[in-house]
Amino acid sequence: MVMLGLDQSWALLLLPLPLLVRWFAPAYREIRPAVRAPFFTELAHAAETSPAEGAVVQDRTWRQTAVGALVWVLLIVALARPVLLEPPIERTETGRDLLLAVDLSGSMATRDFTGPDGVQTSRLDAVKQVIDDFLARRQGDRVGLIVFGTAAHAQVPFTPDLRAARELLDETRVSMAGPQTAVGDAIGLGIKLFEKSKSDGRVMVLLTDGNDTASRVTPRKAAELAAHEGVTIYPIGVGDPTAAGEDPLDIATLDGVAEATGGESFLATDRGELERVYAALDALEPSEFEVKTWRPKRPLFVWPLAAAVLSLLLFQLAQLTGGFLSRRRRDA
Repeated sequence: MVMLGLDQSWALLLLPLPLLVRWFAPAYREIRPAVRAPFFTELAHAAETSPAEGAVVQDRTWRQTAVGALVWVLLIVALARPVLLEPPIERTETGRDLLLAVDLSGSMATRDFTGPDGVQTSRLDAVKQVIDDFLARRQGDRVGLIVFGTAAHAQVPFTPDLRAARELLDETRVSMAGPQTAVGDAIGLGIKLFEKSKSDGRVMVLLTDGNDTASRVTPRKAAELAAHEGVTIYPIGVGDPTAAGEDPLDIATLDGVAEATGGESFLATDRGELERVYAALDALEPSEFEVKTWRPKRPLFVWPLAAAVLSLLLFQLAQLTGGFLSRRRRDA
């Protein structure tokens, strides 16, 4: 809704100032002879009058008074700075920085998850589908994405553009960061990304299906450093922890990472459990945001100011025209 307002409404108190000056200030006085003539005494004698001191008060016409009052009101209104308040605009500011660290090691290609259509799908595809739904609910958060395998890489820096984060997550592929698993390095890279964060809420969701086989820093040591920086880590183990293989899921390490940072570890052996894990994360770390509202202002002071100048010009033009016509009639 469009509204009118005044930025300097106190200026309206100046409106009665001319009347106060007229009522209480002494009139301007100038002492001078009524007639300047070398034969003034002779003129007075001929008129049979004697000169005396007095005052001549120049009176204003009603037109002068009306124009003067109008111009004064317009100038005061311009001084009050009228503005046009346009419809309010809302801006949502983020309150939490959420970092996702997704394992892309070779074992994430294992097809032991069942999709909504009942078809077997890979662990990574199931993870991407569930995370996509999770991100769609995180309005108000800034989201970052780390992918890791043999090495860890920042796929998406912190951004409030959740759509871009979801699209870049969808482009990830198994083994694109190497076939091994570097959990500790992923946490370390996350700490570096959080160094530039100004948010008080720093949350990292770490998702992996193996144990640490390629990190230069152990996951537990990296978790202690993360805790020192105020980062809370929620590790999620994907797959069957009892399955045999070269890189079985290390539940004990994930529990230690969560304990060191004040987070909580989860295990998801199928898509249903994975969805419940992210629902639990929504409850543990709800989205934080602040809505700020402001109304754009369009200044309008130029209009009363222009009207005041135009009124004076028109009045002076009318005075000149009237004087010119009077002289023409007198000469005729």
